[in-house]
Amino acid sequence: MDYNRQTPPVYYGGNSTSLTTHVNAIMRKVYVRMFIGLLISAFCALGVAASPAAMAFFFGNKVVFWVMLIAMFAMAWVLPSRFMKMSQGAVLGCFFLFSGMMGAWLAPIFYVYKLGTITYTLFITAGTFGAMSVYGYFTKRDLTGMGNFLMMALFGLIILMIVNIFAHSSTIGWIVSIVGVLLFVGLTAWDTQQMKRIAQANMDPTMSDKLATIGAMNLYLDFINLFIFLLRIFGGGSND
Repeated sequence: MDYNRQTPPVYYGGNSTSLTTHVNAIMRKVYVRMFIGLLISAFCALGVAASPAAMAFFFGNKVVFWVMLIAMFAMAWVLPSRFMKMSQGAVLGCFFLFSGMMGAWLAPIFYVYKLGTITYTLFITAGTFGAMSVYGYFTKRDLTGMGNFLMMALFGLIILMIVNIFAHSSTIGWIVSIVGVLLFVGLTAWDTQQMKRIAQANMDPTMSDKLATIGAMNLYLDFINLFIFLLRIFGGGSND
């Protein structure tokens, strides 16, 4: 459904105030659930990094490694398209499970980067994400065209990253990191505006929980990817 061309219906015959209240309620759920997802990821990353046995299980076993990687990709692509047929609890549970797996996947950063680097990169990511999300929510500019371009650029970035797996080029690596930051800065604003429009166009209160969870997952992925690309730029060495 193209929400960008759809005029939001009036909320139960109410006025613009009730519409704003409805949208704000969904957006609050989006940010709260996104924050919970980030906390789950942080605790899982720290827990796995602190345990040599857990590190060996997730990254020393090729079967576990590939199963987790494929599962995360499958959930990221399938959940947004299947959530309408799932219960509210199942959608939320899948998002939190995804957050936990992503946290385990990020555990090696504590062996590659210094803790101080991770910390200040996290603060920079939070500030950048917050500013772009606020912009996406309040701007009157239609970001649809920018969003379409960014999605095409995302596929190009993925191809470039795959090429660099074989090329091992530091130059390409820097280009990927810089483009990745710019890409997810833009996607943060776009996803926020899209979530706001979807909330305006779907006034059924029974759908609000599902919509909030999917919105939280989209913004969660923007935050995580922005953090990873910024960390590659600011990372100044290992803990060894």
